[in-house]
Parts: sequence; C-alpha cells; structure tokens
Amino acid sequence: MADITISVRDNGPYLVRGGATVTDADGKTYEVQDVIALCRCGHSANKPFCDGAHKANNFESTPRAQA
Repeated sequence: MADITISVRDNGPYLVRGGATVTDADGKTYEVQDVIALCRCGHSANKPFCDGAHKANNFESTPRAQA
C-alpha cells in the first residue's frame, strides 16, 4: 500500500499525496490521482476539489498541529 500524506496549505487546500481514493456520499469514486487538492474554503465550483477560489475570496486559515 502506498504512503498517503495530507498537508494543510496555509490559506489554501488540503494536499493529498499518494494515490488516495475520494468517494462521495453516494459511494461514487472520483478518478484516483497521485496528488489531489481538496477545498477548505467552501468557495470552489468543483467541490470537493480546489479550484483556486480561496485566493479571490481572501480565505485565511493557518492551523498548526498540537503537540
């Protein structure tokens, strides 16, 4: 099984690397890609994927992992 990593981009999407499968609420799967950008801002016209709308909407979020 491939190593899958999820990175939180400051003021941007979640980047999922490693060929993860994204499945919708009806069980339909999207095409698996090596790198997927998932929307965090809620403004993407292509949800659940990021389309860059966070930039035009001045989305700000810089969460950090707690030790």
